Amino acid sequence: MSQVSQPERGLQNEPASGPARLSEPPRNRFTELWSIPATRALVALLFVLLLGWVFNAHGAFLKLGTHRDALRQASVFGILACGLTLVIISGGIDLAVGSVLALVAVSFSLMSIHWGWSPWVSVPLSLLLGLICGAVSGGITAWWGIQPFIATLAMMVFARGLAKTISGGMKVSTAVKNPDGTYHYVDVPAIFHFIDNRILGGNLAVVTVVFLVCVMLAWIILSRHSWGRYVYAIGGNEEAARLSSVPVRFTKVLAYCASGLMAAIAGICQAAQEQQGDPEAGVGYELTAIAIVVIGGTTLSGGRGGMGLTLLGTFTIGYLDKILSINAVPEASRLMLTGVIIVVAVLAQRRGKS
Repeated sequence: MSQVSQPERGLQNEPASGPARLSEPPRNRFTELWSIPATRALVALLFVLLLGWVFNAHGAFLKLGTHRDALRQASVFGILACGLTLVIISGGIDLAVGSVLALVAVSFSLMSIHWGWSPWVSVPLSLLLGLICGAVSGGITAWWGIQPFIATLAMMVFARGLAKTISGGMKVSTAVKNPDGTYHYVDVPAIFHFIDNRILGGNLAVVTVVFLVCVMLAWIILSRHSWGRYVYAIGGNEEAARLSSVPVRFTKVLAYCASGLMAAIAGICQAAQEQQGDPEAGVGYELTAIAIVVIGGTTLSGGRGGMGLTLLGTFTIGYLDKILSINAVPEASRLMLTGVIIVVAVLAQRRGKS
């Protein structure tokens, strides 16, 4: 600690035997930069890109198609992460997003493929289904006082069971079962082709555009709307927010509704990409979505974070998964690596606060 004269500290009138007044050690520029969440998120992304350049797998990482596919594959996880970001900033957690994705994927496929409903009907109903799931989770948490982990865990199990029930435990595909037990085949609906299409000369997937729109909308809500300020206030200090006349319960329910809505959008995109509704889809997706949010820099304790950070986290996880894929790393190893990444990201956040 550097020596500072007493007049500079205002201690000239204190007795010699009085307690010494301590000053915080000066923070160097590196510490100040590292304390910024965006800096840590950007460093993580650059590190992953460096890994891709080093482990290039016969030049595959430098091809445009690799980057296009990485963004396309990460978009569904990114959409889930958008909703989770809102919930986590409010101080909660949503473990049900993967199961809600499966439920919506199955329901959307049934309405579109088997029943032949117009997308003007099937899409809004699918979004409403996800919204209801989020509202139930948020209501249980906000009004009944049940911990978010327990409430969303219950919804995760319920939604998965409901997806298997309405699909009969089978994938909802273009093979439609007749009353006599035989099957006939139908065409894939046009809405599926539209969502799974590529634009700009095949260099940008529509699902990636949907993801970017979700990021933009969530960013506007958090940064430009009073409800976004309420979300930050509740996550920072719920009791202080309540004393400041913030509608805590209503804000929490809306956060989980937004998460359920994003999960529904992801479910529609997932069904379109696979051209079927799989009741087993989305298993473990909540882990990846949480990893995206944490790597981006949104703190799990709530009150701090943002959609720009989630965007960087999505790119980081998407490129990391693509690098591991082109280098033929087994899926089991990828899951273990994801767990390690979450711990490292949380430790980096704590280091950034110190």
